[in-house]
Amino acid sequence: MNPESLPRSVLVVGSGGREHALVKALAAAPGRPRVFCAPGNAGIAGDAACFPVRVDDVEGLVGLARREKAALVVVGPEVPLVLGLADRLAEAGIPVYGPTAAGARLEASKAFTKGILLKYGIPTAGAGIFSEAAPAIAFVRSGRIPVVIKADGLAAGKGVVVATTLAEAESAVTEMVEGGRFGDGGRQVLVEECLEGEETSILVVVSGRDFVVLPTSQDHKRIGEGDTGPNTGGMGAYSPAEVVTPALMEEIVERIVRPSVDAIASEGIPFRGTLFIGIMLTPAGPRVLEFNTRFGDPETQAVLPRLATDLLALLWAAATGRLGGLALEVRPGHAICVVISAAGYPGAYASGDAVEIPASLPEGVTILHAGTARDAAGRLVTSGGRVLGVTATGPSLRAAAARAYEACDSVLCSSKYYRRDIGARQLRRA
Repeated sequence: MNPESLPRSVLVVGSGGREHALVKALAAAPGRPRVFCAPGNAGIAGDAACFPVRVDDVEGLVGLARREKAALVVVGPEVPLVLGLADRLAEAGIPVYGPTAAGARLEASKAFTKGILLKYGIPTAGAGIFSEAAPAIAFVRSGRIPVVIKADGLAAGKGVVVATTLAEAESAVTEMVEGGRFGDGGRQVLVEECLEGEETSILVVVSGRDFVVLPTSQDHKRIGEGDTGPNTGGMGAYSPAEVVTPALMEEIVERIVRPSVDAIASEGIPFRGTLFIGIMLTPAGPRVLEFNTRFGDPETQAVLPRLATDLLALLWAAATGRLGGLALEVRPGHAICVVISAAGYPGAYASGDAVEIPASLPEGVTILHAGTARDAAGRLVTSGGRVLGVTATGPSLRAAAARAYEACDSVLCSSKYYRRDIGARQLRRA
């Protein structure tokens, strides 16, 4: 695609590490577009103009896009999509990469997605859907332990409990349905069979029935090393996930990706954006765990550095319905992202702790900001649970990991915490 035909001004919506990765990749496009962000964070502000418009302020974001003459809007997080930002931008005549509210429902309601998966025979776990605690607990008692309890609605990546005892499962159901643990998002729950195997993340750029599959990645959701402790928004990821062999990827595309894209279109849902498919690689074959309707975080931080294809051209083609026939080029090598979080995350954690990033970083390392801000004195400080994403590339996963961890060790912050085993399972196989 000719760089002259691509948008010259791009608004990225969001404030996390995913958005920082998108800002950097889009700003590096051959056409050198003007990239700006709302609301952004302290790190993004070093790479693009940031405007203090909240992600849930749909009218404010549409107004910003108009005033700043955005030729394309790329939506990072799920909340504005669920609130209908893509719909309002389309009404204003502004091209947008991100699905309408109807498409975002695939993430906003796990029950809705489960219904589509079952209707179209797409491999997934069996489940019961409940809005009252008593029948959900009865269903738990009638099945096998471990069992998975999922909040139906949005829960910032934390609404899944893998219960290894009956008491833990019953407690999770009660806390969600009756205790309001995840607000309205947990008033309805899915009780799913617990699938055994390895997880992988498939990011698919979708435009109607056309799609492009991005490089594979594997996320690490649990807070503790060895995949222990509660779920988080993601503590790190690496790409490629070599457990997904070429033959397995072909199976995933034919049994899961293509049927999913076709099912969404057949349901009359207009979808131009990212379909994030969480997959469990079970002994019986790949099974869908969940759909998200935006780029994953931290997966995006590990995947984008591997793209040789111009990201702006790719997203523009999807947003304007011209994705068919576009071929993806991927750089050789490996990438890894290690998330530095505030101590205590995903529970209570402190904000306002000073962060110092060294001026010189190892080769191939980029530090992306997620939860950072500037205090009154202009110091860089923590302002969220996940603070930084340390991303590194290398000729091998081992080389990329060594670079990333060298950089992690050099970041100064009194409350920093990070897992030291991102990619370890793959390294043991190597």
